[in-house]
Amino acid sequence: IPAADLSEQISTAGTEASGTGNMKFMLNGALTIGTMDGANVEMAEEAGEENLFIFGMRVEDVEEMDKKGYCAKDYYDHIPELKQAIDQLSNGFFSPKQPDLFKDIVNMLMYHDRFKVFADYEAYIKCQEKVSALYKNSKEWTKKVIRNIGTSGKFSSDRTIAQYAREIWGVEPSRQKIPAPDDPRE
Repeated sequence: IPAADLSEQISTAGTEASGTGNMKFMLNGALTIGTMDGANVEMAEEAGEENLFIFGMRVEDVEEMDKKGYCAKDYYDHIPELKQAIDQLSNGFFSPKQPDLFKDIVNMLMYHDRFKVFADYEAYIKCQEKVSALYKNSKEWTKKVIRNIGTSGKFSSDRTIAQYAREIWGVEPSRQKIPAPDDPRE
């Protein structure tokens, strides 16, 4: 995993879209900004939610929204900077030679977004402001990095493979040493 200061894991809570890449970033010192989804939940259990940048809906919020119904236009109409960004995508601001280039993206976000992106928008922006403020305080940023690295041992491949062997495949890991390719054969 390449070096990074911040790992973004911004899936909708309950979709399990967040895999283990963020754990690798954590092992290498990146802090995580994300929703309480997938591996972020496990990371928060180990490092403490206060050592990650968690934002947005939780699973129960998403379930409640599913009952009531999600309407992207409600967010579009009430969040001026979001409206501006969507309007700029719609009117070709970013692609003047191809004004319809982002039409499908806008259509999906406005009318077919099963991930409810706009519902987490304001929380994401506020959380990014916290990230920016903390990043300016290198001593406090470094403390969180150290806490994350120090609690990431659970995510080692040795532990994970042993757990999968027991829980998924129903076998015990072998302690037998496998000879290296250049070891003499008996």
